[in-house]
Amino acid sequence: MASIDGLASGLDTTSLINSLMKVEQLPQQQLQLRQQTGQTLISALQQLNTKVAALADTGRTLGGPTATSALTATTSAPSVTATAATGAPAGTFALTIDRLAQSQVDVTGTMTAWPTNADGSVATLTLVDATGRTTEITPASTSLQDVVDAVNASGGPATAVKVKAGTAADGTAQYRLQFSATTSGAAGGFTVYRGTAADVTAGTATDLMGESGAAVVSTAQDASARLYAGTAAEQVITSSTNTFTGVLPGVDVTATTVPDSPVTISVGLDKDGVVKRTSALVDAVNGVLSAISSKSSVTTTSTTGTSSVTSGVFTGNSTVSMVSDQIGAAAYQPINGKSPATWGIELNKDGTFTFNEDTLRSALATDPAGTQAALAALATRVTDAANSASSPASGSLSTMIQGRQAEDSDLTDQISSWDTRLAARRATLQSLYNAMEGSLGALKSQQSWLTSQISSLPSTSYSSSSSSN
Repeated sequence: MASIDGLASGLDTTSLINSLMKVEQLPQQQLQLRQQTGQTLISALQQLNTKVAALADTGRTLGGPTATSALTATTSAPSVTATAATGAPAGTFALTIDRLAQSQVDVTGTMTAWPTNADGSVATLTLVDATGRTTEITPASTSLQDVVDAVNASGGPATAVKVKAGTAADGTAQYRLQFSATTSGAAGGFTVYRGTAADVTAGTATDLMGESGAAVVSTAQDASARLYAGTAAEQVITSSTNTFTGVLPGVDVTATTVPDSPVTISVGLDKDGVVKRTSALVDAVNGVLSAISSKSSVTTTSTTGTSSVTSGVFTGNSTVSMVSDQIGAAAYQPINGKSPATWGIELNKDGTFTFNEDTLRSALATDPAGTQAALAALATRVTDAANSASSPASGSLSTMIQGRQAEDSDLTDQISSWDTRLAARRATLQSLYNAMEGSLGALKSQQSWLTSQISSLPSTSYSSSSSSN
């Protein structure tokens, strides 16, 4: 509604309405300030929750059933690698690698088109896998590309591709069909026949590799290695890939070439890995504790003789304080009666921790098993404390965030309803002042009329004269 701004009264009614509306807006502004404060807290809680969840992940790499193995495996050959899982036996052993795994590849003789049967129909193609299972394929036409497409769509033991092979005497382009096993190793072996599955069974089908110009480029074979080679306990190990799984319990060996001599594989404590993961855990704990401390501190500033106190977003927050206490306690409480400082995790006066690598390496050298067990126990405690805070379903921080977000949503609704209320109030004030201006305008018109009427009245002059009788 447009405002008739002081046409009759001369008053700045727009400014008057704006001033009145500032008073009316105070409750909404208080809600907005409250929402802004709440959103700041939500953001800080979400950032903290992310740090605490990351701490839990770091703890799992050092303790618990999903911990990274504390063992490492090294080999004497650059082309051979080994891995050692948790529980693998420490020690040294030799492995003689005799051959690598191969996938079968066959190529046909040269051809310009796929042949037909005596009756003119397209010849059938049959693949037989290593178990004797047959896959019968009838191409859509004699086009070699149709043959390739049909083989690849069949789900059989091999895939096909058309390869250029020069030109015939009459200039016609020639091709070979290359068949490659879909599975490596001996289990991926296959035979390609021209003819039906019944023809294969009857022995009347044509083996394509028996035709002129055809060749088996690589045969299907498993990788093979020997453990305890040359002894009465010699044991042959095979694999369809070039990775020998479980050569010893938890020890896998992968080869990329066949070494000229037996490969020596050593399995031992991964001290560098333990040190690295312990250091990462201490850093993650300090990251959480420092984040809480920095946002819980109260600062006092003085300007021109006036002091002001500013509290952190976490100041006085009991839930956040509890999280800090639980994580700190999990990191500094004794393990089997010994302080974590025994293994290089030292508590500082400010509640944070310092990692002493030399102390941990000394402990690993003196008592490797006991040190690993103690670190795993500490890491598990820290992980449990972090999970208690950050678990999406029941974590104390997660639950608090969800509650604050629900409150923020409610405040958004309240602020929105105030927009409607204030708009209605402004419209009311504008109507009121417009009516006042209209009334004043009418009164002024009456005043002007009365003034003009009075002015038009005849004037009477009175004179007094003295006469003699």
